[in-house]
Amino acid sequence: MKTDVKRDLQNLGNGLYAWVQGDGSWGWSNSGLIVGEDDQTLVVDTLFTGKLTEDMLRAYVAAEPAAANIDILVNSHSNGDHTFGNHLVGDARIIASEAAREEMEERPAEFFKAAAADPEAHGVFGDFLQHFMGRTFDFSDIEHVPPTEVFKGTKTLTVGGRTVELTELGPAHTRGDIIIHVPDSKVCYTGDLVFHGGHPIIWAGPVSNWVAACDHILGLDVDVIVPGHGAVSDKSAVQGLRDYFTHIQAETEKCYAAGLNWEEAAFEVGYANFDSWLDRERVVANVATIYRDLSGGKVDPDQPEVLTQMLRYSRGASCPHDEPCSCGAKH
Repeated sequence: MKTDVKRDLQNLGNGLYAWVQGDGSWGWSNSGLIVGEDDQTLVVDTLFTGKLTEDMLRAYVAAEPAAANIDILVNSHSNGDHTFGNHLVGDARIIASEAAREEMEERPAEFFKAAAADPEAHGVFGDFLQHFMGRTFDFSDIEHVPPTEVFKGTKTLTVGGRTVELTELGPAHTRGDIIIHVPDSKVCYTGDLVFHGGHPIIWAGPVSNWVAACDHILGLDVDVIVPGHGAVSDKSAVQGLRDYFTHIQAETEKCYAAGLNWEEAAFEVGYANFDSWLDRERVVANVATIYRDLSGGKVDPDQPEVLTQMLRYSRGASCPHDEPCSCGAKH
């Protein structure tokens, strides 16, 4: 596992913290700590591996000894880089949306562990995992520990006298995305509803829901945004993401109207925009989801198809077709 990635504990003030990992690329997710009166504590998300989660929890305890006993863990969504360390929070209540728990059961930690150990036996998913994350993370110490409490819509928690508001805004990135809002400090932990400095990825969608989620966050009285990936910011990160989605939607609609298939559109849109953002291959998945919505479900590529084209894009292919190709693509 990489050990040279910069990982920082950032004190946001008033008993709130953010644990920020590197540039936020594949698997390098963020977490948060909220401390209330009487040493009550809430952690937002665990990390991709046991070792990474242990390092994070030690940093929390060094800053706030009360974090030695976590009262509540909130999983912002189902993805393993936010849940695979859940087994390290002791007897904490683990809370997530109902949809997030359902997704966690569909592809649990054991599946990732097996795919990382034997990528060839797991087809395109094994290839994808190895290419983007398998050489970076050691999945031997992950475990499947789902939420013990679930909700739909909204849920209000009290952590040592302070209010923490959970709001379900998915499906967007995944089917069960939530945000964690701390009104007394004007801080919002957004999970992967906000990527800062990198392309988001629409596993669920539709895009309109994600735009609506951005609008919801922009409407909150908050000064600090802790994204699921990337640097702590303010609402400018949310506005930038909203602008990204409206642009990608418009560009994909042009391709759809021109009669391009989804794969051709993905490469056309992907090579034309947002060069400075990390993980540009995610545009492939985003265009696939937009085509699903534009076609009313008639164009609905399955995940292996999408992963295959993401891998082609990441490995430098100039179009979605096998060589030799005479599609006339100009990328």
